[in-house]
Amino acid sequence: MAAAGRPAGERIPSEVARRIALTAQGFAEPRPAGRVDRRHLRRVVERLGVLQLDSVNVLCRSHYLPLFARLGPYSRATLDRMCWSDDRTLFEYFWGHKAALIPVGQYPLLRWRMRATERQDWDAELDPELSAPWSVVAGMRRLTVERPGFVDEVLGVVTDRGPVTAGQASPDGVRRGRDEPDPDPSTGRMWNWQDAKIAVEYLFSAGRVTIAGRRNFERHYDLTERVLPAAVLAGGDLGTDEALRELVRISARSLGVATARELCGAQGHFPLLTATGKRVIGELVEAGELVPVQVEGESRQSYRWRDAEDRPVHARALLSPFDTLIWNRDRVHRLFDFFYRISIYTPAAQRVHGYYVLPFLLGDRLVARVDLKSDRRNSALLVPTVTPEPGVADSAIAPELAAELTLMAHWLDLEQVQVTASSELGRLLAELTGRESV
Repeated sequence: MAAAGRPAGERIPSEVARRIALTAQGFAEPRPAGRVDRRHLRRVVERLGVLQLDSVNVLCRSHYLPLFARLGPYSRATLDRMCWSDDRTLFEYFWGHKAALIPVGQYPLLRWRMRATERQDWDAELDPELSAPWSVVAGMRRLTVERPGFVDEVLGVVTDRGPVTAGQASPDGVRRGRDEPDPDPSTGRMWNWQDAKIAVEYLFSAGRVTIAGRRNFERHYDLTERVLPAAVLAGGDLGTDEALRELVRISARSLGVATARELCGAQGHFPLLTATGKRVIGELVEAGELVPVQVEGESRQSYRWRDAEDRPVHARALLSPFDTLIWNRDRVHRLFDFFYRISIYTPAAQRVHGYYVLPFLLGDRLVARVDLKSDRRNSALLVPTVTPEPGVADSAIAPELAAELTLMAHWLDLEQVQVTASSELGRLLAELTGRESV
C-alpha cells in the first residue's frame, strides 16, 4: 500500500484510464451483428456486476438501458424472464449499489450481510455497513418495541399466501390513513412505510424472503427457497473475508481502474466501511490482483485490475443516468471532464439540460446530453432538449446520434423520433431523423 497522501505505482494518463474504464465496461467490443440472445445478456450483466433498478419510466425502466447501450436492440421480455421467472439467472437485492439485479451466483457472497441484518446489528460501531436501508432500520427499531411478534406474523402470511405485495402481507389489514401522523418522521415522508412494508423489507434484507416478481414495477415477495434455484441456496457458504474479497474483485473487474472509494465506497458496487475496504484492497494488492497506479489528475491512490486492458474504443451509446459507467458522478467528471447531475428531482425552472437526460458516448468521449421521453400514446421518441459539449461540432455528432435515436425508437416499439429541441444540434437531428425509417 502507498503511504498516506503519496500515490504509488505506474503513472497513467487520463485518456488511458478512460479507455481502460470503457474497455472494462464492454464498450471496446462491437455490438453483436446477429440476434442478441440470453447468453449475450448474461455476459454483460456479469461484466457489469449489477444492474441498478429505478422506478422512473419516462423513457423506459433504467435497468433495460445499459444492455441496449452495449448490445443494441434485444428482447426486454428475455431480460424479464432472467429476472423474474422460474429459470431466473438474476436476483434482486438492495445492496448492489442501491436496489439492483445481481447474478444469482453472487448470492452466497451476500449471506454474511443478510445474517447481520437478521441480527439487527443497527448500532454496530465497527461494522455500520451491515445495517439495512434507513427506512428499515428506523422502522424495525419502532416495531420491535411497539409490535413484538409482528414480523413473524408477516412471515407467516408470506409463507401461506406468497407471492404477495407488501399490502397483502399485512396480517391484520390495518393501514395508516393519509391524515394520520407518520410514526417515524426520521425516515421522511417518502420512506415512512406501512408497518407490513417495513416488516417484509426487513425480511427481504435478511434473506428470508426475496422478490418473486414485479407487476407494474410493484414488488411481490415470497420465501427465498421458493424463488431462487435450489443449487444456489445449497451452495457452500463462504467466510466473510473471502466474500468481501470477491465482492471487491467484481467491482474492480467492472471498473478497470479506480480509487478505493470508487471500488467499495458509498458509490461503489458493494459499499463497505472505509477501514474494511482498505483492508480488503490491501489483501488484493498483496495477492497481485490489484495493481497500484497513479492516474493523471487524481490525487488519490488508484488501483488497476490486473487483467484490465487499454483498447481502442469506437462506441456509440446513450447512457442511462444509472449506468455503471456513470453512476459515480465525480469519477465521470474526472475521467471524461463531464459534469453530470441527474435532473429528475430538480424543479423544472432550474433544469438546464432537461428532465431525463442521457449522456451520449461517441468514441471514448461523452459528447452531448440528450433529454428523452417515450410518448407511448403517439408512438414517438421525444427529444425536447439536446446539448453538445463545449468544443464539439454539431455536424460531427448529429449523424451518429440520429442513428442511435432511430435504433432506440425501434427497440422501444415507437414509430417515430420527434426532435423539438431548438438548438442547432436539434435542428440537424430533426432533419436526419425525419429522413430515417424507424
